[in-house]
Amino acid sequence: MEARSFLDFYNATYQRLYRVAQEAQWLAATDVRPEHTGRRIGAEAALAEYLGSPWVIEKCRSLLQSPAANDALVRRQLEIMLLLAAECPGTRPELVRERVAAEARQSAILDGFEFRWTPPGAAEPRRLTPNQIDDLLLTSTNVAERLAVWEASKQSGVALKEGLVRLRDLRNRLAREMGFSSYYALRAAHFGMSVSELRSFNERLVHEIRPLYEQLHTWARRRLAERYGQPVPRLIPAHWLPNRWGQEWPGLVEGFDLDPLFRKLPSEWLVRQAVAYGESLGLPKVPESFWEQSDLYELPSDSPRKKNTHASAWHIDLETDVRSLMNVRPTFQWFATAHHELGHVFYFLAYANREVPFLLRRGASPAMHEAMAETLATPTVQAPYLKRLRLWPERLDPNDPRWLLQAALDQVVFIPWAAGVMASWEHDFYELDLPADQLNQRWWHYVQRYQGIAPPAPRGEEFCDAATKTHINDDPGEYYKYAHAFLIKYQLHAHLARRLGQDPRQADFYGRREAGEFLLELMRPGATRPWRDLIRQATGQDLSARFMVEYYAPLLDFLRRQNQGQQVGW
Repeated sequence: MEARSFLDFYNATYQRLYRVAQEAQWLAATDVRPEHTGRRIGAEAALAEYLGSPWVIEKCRSLLQSPAANDALVRRQLEIMLLLAAECPGTRPELVRERVAAEARQSAILDGFEFRWTPPGAAEPRRLTPNQIDDLLLTSTNVAERLAVWEASKQSGVALKEGLVRLRDLRNRLAREMGFSSYYALRAAHFGMSVSELRSFNERLVHEIRPLYEQLHTWARRRLAERYGQPVPRLIPAHWLPNRWGQEWPGLVEGFDLDPLFRKLPSEWLVRQAVAYGESLGLPKVPESFWEQSDLYELPSDSPRKKNTHASAWHIDLETDVRSLMNVRPTFQWFATAHHELGHVFYFLAYANREVPFLLRRGASPAMHEAMAETLATPTVQAPYLKRLRLWPERLDPNDPRWLLQAALDQVVFIPWAAGVMASWEHDFYELDLPADQLNQRWWHYVQRYQGIAPPAPRGEEFCDAATKTHINDDPGEYYKYAHAFLIKYQLHAHLARRLGQDPRQADFYGRREAGEFLLELMRPGATRPWRDLIRQATGQDLSARFMVEYYAPLLDFLRRQNQGQQVGW
């Protein structure tokens, strides 16, 4: 009875404070102004004070030692409470307040940063938006122009470095207050893993995908050298790649550009279709308030309002107020992104049910949320779904291995970045308290080791290129979740396709309610059950990279033929 009363009170208060904080964060992200940053600081401070209350910590620890903890749902809530308390323990309220304020300031710098560049031949520097950076890196074949754009894209790291180091110190001090070795160890605990277990898991993932990645790297560096009229390098120069971090390599496969088919469509259609796909599976209906409250489309270049340019989904009240923040334009990439973000929204709505306490209305792990989002985005890279929507060029053969190549240059290429570079650098940054005068050196060490990429010229410690990645600042210590999510996605997709008698590479689940019910079995419990138990129950197997490797098996054979006679690896 004592445990039930405590949990009921905690959940009700948590939901109210969470909603206020989310509303403040939403306003600060969609209209970047000092007054909105201040409002966010106040709301987050109130939530943090509650989550880290010494009374809450003491009560949780006491109840975990009582017979009430024999109930799995009770124990699960108490364990999550302690993990949340470790983010902001009330035993050090001055540090919590300082961290909340520092994070809000860091986000304001990040969201409001204005990039400047001087195009080759121009006399004066000019403003450069994030979308313009991405467009130029994707399309420009002028190496000098690419270098200028790439260097401009790293300007924000200089502005963010000091605040990031300060945030690291605050996050670590608070995590250690609750018995964790570092903030990185605290985030690992959200996955049910120790630091060593997590490091081993990530290294295994990178190792398993390495043979295919090396073949992709060999093919890509030769393709890029041809494009720019340069000798084939051992390491790929970072400014040659069509993404500023090298985390994905779009546009390298000729003849598979679907953007022309999307340009004729209104931006709203892309989001409407993402909703229609999920609802066709029988997933929960997206409420009308989603369309009224979301901020979905790119702002005009002369807009006085600034907003965060990173696509995201929001569960404002842990009930039916779901929103998305995007900058949608009619492109193939935004088509896929819209499906991904709506995957999060469908997950929100699925676990917002009376069986799931407010505290556990979250992904079974941070990776599970990304896995559900990625699973809902899978049809966007498969010919049957695109054909259904008349967005597949008839001249293209869906069995052409170059279509798999295009997908691999997005998803396989991502694994060494997420589970290698990001995971390793953040481990060292937090767990080893990496000194401020070693940040950039360590960053490029891991970029070379895992990605086979090098900067255009040596990058000194006056830069902080890691900080240019949004997640390093405002979603710290767990970027590897995206790599884990890909593993989960391929395993779920393969299992579901075979259950429905379909080829995993040519699957079409549109309108298949049994596919939706399979996904809902994973979504409805939220975080009431451990994520590995859910995967094992759904697929009959523990999580493995095997399904991703199998999906791209025809591509590996194709690349080995293409790369014959070339030095593979770096």
